[in-house]
Amino acid sequence: MAFRAVHQQWGTVFAHLPDLGCGHSWEAVWKTSPSAPITCDECGHAMHAKTSRKGLRFFAHAPGAPTCALALESVAHHLLKLELANAARDAGAHAELEVRGPHGTWRADVLVTDPAGAWKTALEAQLAPITDADIAARAATMRADGVTSIWFSDRPRPPWLGTVPSARLERPDGAKHLAVAEGLVKFTGSGWKAVPASLTQFITWAFAGRIVPHTPQTPLWYPQRALATVWTAPQYITAEDAHLVEEERQRRIREARLAALREAREKKREKTRARNAVIRAKALEKATAAERAARQGGTGRLREVAIRFRTGIDQALVKLANDHSVTATVGFSTGDPRYAGGVPLVDEDGVPAAVFDPDPGRVRGEAILLLAGLLLIFPSKTNLRGFNNAAYIKKKHGPIDGYRTDVVETTPADGSARGWARCSSGGPCTCAVPRLVAKIANAEYPAEPSEQMSPAAALFRVECRACSRRYDGPWCQTGSSPLVNQTTSPDR
Repeated sequence: MAFRAVHQQWGTVFAHLPDLGCGHSWEAVWKTSPSAPITCDECGHAMHAKTSRKGLRFFAHAPGAPTCALALESVAHHLLKLELANAARDAGAHAELEVRGPHGTWRADVLVTDPAGAWKTALEAQLAPITDADIAARAATMRADGVTSIWFSDRPRPPWLGTVPSARLERPDGAKHLAVAEGLVKFTGSGWKAVPASLTQFITWAFAGRIVPHTPQTPLWYPQRALATVWTAPQYITAEDAHLVEEERQRRIREARLAALREAREKKREKTRARNAVIRAKALEKATAAERAARQGGTGRLREVAIRFRTGIDQALVKLANDHSVTATVGFSTGDPRYAGGVPLVDEDGVPAAVFDPDPGRVRGEAILLLAGLLLIFPSKTNLRGFNNAAYIKKKHGPIDGYRTDVVETTPADGSARGWARCSSGGPCTCAVPRLVAKIANAEYPAEPSEQMSPAAALFRVECRACSRRYDGPWCQTGSSPLVNQTTSPDR
């Protein structure tokens, strides 16, 4: 099937035109005897004029025709070309079907020219599958010969749509003519929205320059996929540019405001750091004085207890020496509440350099000031997590830049230390009758509440078996023999 052929005397004839484009009627070539001398413009084989049952006029190859590109095209493709040509004529332009390029490298489905000869545009009916690269190459070949192109499809989702200037067509229910369903948009202030238009309207606007191809820089607000190239009016492109300029201006204003806020916040933090540095220096000075006084007083009983029973002390001292270049020992001021139940590790001059395994439940008063400026070393990652997860550590007493922490893994293979880290972050015991157990050197010992804090309570932690939470009140050890390791109380 074809709508274009070559008559031996009249030249090119078009089946869809009333006068065949040459001043002769259809009857002059249809059912004549002998047959009209018409041949295929593509392969040169003889053709016959025919009419379909619905009255569609076309040319068909005579029997024995060679393989011809026109003969291989589908009926749907031919009909779409015919609608494109009719729409172009309705738009006031001159349209020819199946026109070859000047060098034979391309053939336009419909070649449309301005009556004044100012421009040429190819209207392409693309129904067969094609890659983005191929369709772009075909458009570029036409453009090299001074011919722009617009590509059309009436398929639901042509994958190449938007790769080149194009539009998807569809026939609305009950409508006689095709309409643009995808590819024509307008700018609505912050994005793009589809615009309905008939095929004739679309082509008329395109020929007059009222719509042009455009690459959107803002979102397309319609159900279909975003397209790389759309058709829109020049004023909408200007509106999008103005929107982008204003959006960029607003972005710079926001960034400047945020930068000012960050600068003000950082200045405030610097003041806080400077103030905290002075406070921590005073807290460290007091702790150093307390350590030296303890050394002169010769009281080191809690120090010896810590060295003997606090698992991980030796590893912590080695880590200080290897990783932090500090030669330290266990302080004589062990048991001082300013270390929050941890063990002070002091240098040769008695200046605290680190605290081993502080209890988050005891971080209060002077301990807040001192611990914020020292390295905190924990016997396991579990203990460190318990310290960091304590709500009062994070929200109320945490230093502005966080605590400096390190870990030496000393947790036994059976994981018996994990429950102690967990109970530290679960809040204090509130039981009316606490049932206590103390953890000393990875063993559990019986304990009970007392009127005064015992020396062991300054170094070791205790939990309530009834609620599995830490006990913050004064307590004392009630037995020297370890309890049998059990995870629940006997009466549970």
